[in-house]
Amino acid sequence: MGKVIAVYSMKGGVGKSSLAVNLAHGFAVSGKRTLIWDIDAQGAVAFLLGQAGAAAKAKKIFARDADPADAIVPTNWPELDLIAADLSLRHLESDLADDKPKRLKKLLESLSPDYDRIVVDCPPGLGGISDQIFRAADLLVVPLLPAPLAMRTLDQVKDHLAAERGGKAPGILPVLSMVDRRKAMHREIVESHPDWPAIPHASVIEQMGQKQAPLAEFAGKSAAMLAVDNVLARAELMLGSGVWLTQATDEGWVKG
Repeated sequence: MGKVIAVYSMKGGVGKSSLAVNLAHGFAVSGKRTLIWDIDAQGAVAFLLGQAGAAAKAKKIFARDADPADAIVPTNWPELDLIAADLSLRHLESDLADDKPKRLKKLLESLSPDYDRIVVDCPPGLGGISDQIFRAADLLVVPLLPAPLAMRTLDQVKDHLAAERGGKAPGILPVLSMVDRRKAMHREIVESHPDWPAIPHASVIEQMGQKQAPLAEFAGKSAAMLAVDNVLARAELMLGSGVWLTQATDEGWVKG
């Protein structure tokens, strides 16, 4: 059965979708058959992959008799498939309010035998949809801005998981996002969490929207790409596959 990696944040504007795309592409190029499923109504994933027209009433996937496999489309990269989002998901929280709390988990389980990794780009917030995500995921990758309020939201998520999920909670991988090392507060937070991957605030990440491609395709030797490799290494380590050799250096983690 494939592993489910949910890229989740309580707050928007933290580089969540670009991280989800880069992680999914990284899993795929390492030889893992990978699906990226966007359930955020903004539909950023399909746009970043150059397939903005891929979704057609994405809400229909959540109908009781729907087969999510019918919504899968291939991308331009081998081993990487997509289920796209669109604005029909904007009321998904209320649409699923009376549904079974494990609906998303069951949909993912139906897809899991065909994939080694399923990356879910999640909508921001903490509510019914996030609870379904927490039930379904093997690992939460949580991008955070290096600021006190962002640290507080991570604590809130951890407290919620401890109260609601207990020993059945997924693993959590915090990722400091949009780090500007010219700012003292950013440096202090990075230094106080040396085990957390830190992705710089870099123009090459913004260029993903122009190139409509993952970072590795046009900036494979950039500092931002090294940071993404760091996240991939830590994710694989937490998932228990041991694919990447994770040796800490001043520049980041060494991929083996």
